[in-house]
Amino acid sequence: MLSAPEVLDHYYLESRCLLLELAATLDRLDRARAGGEPDAVESDDRLQRIRASLTILADRDARADRAERILQLFSDPAEG
Repeated sequence: MLSAPEVLDHYYLESRCLLLELAATLDRLDRARAGGEPDAVESDDRLQRIRASLTILADRDARADRAERILQLFSDPAEG
């Protein structure tokens, strides 16, 4: 098992890339909303799930089950 510093060293660049990609997607969404119907996607469940997952990620007191919680958030309850 890797130590905490080793985990950070190993996964930092990949994590940075994923976060930048998500930020760019949200920026594109904001620009598209500004140029058209701003509330067109506000009630979309997919956007709500993305926002809820960001809340999970931002929780500094979270347990080490963030991936599981986000996976459950994005799971289709009709399939279970």
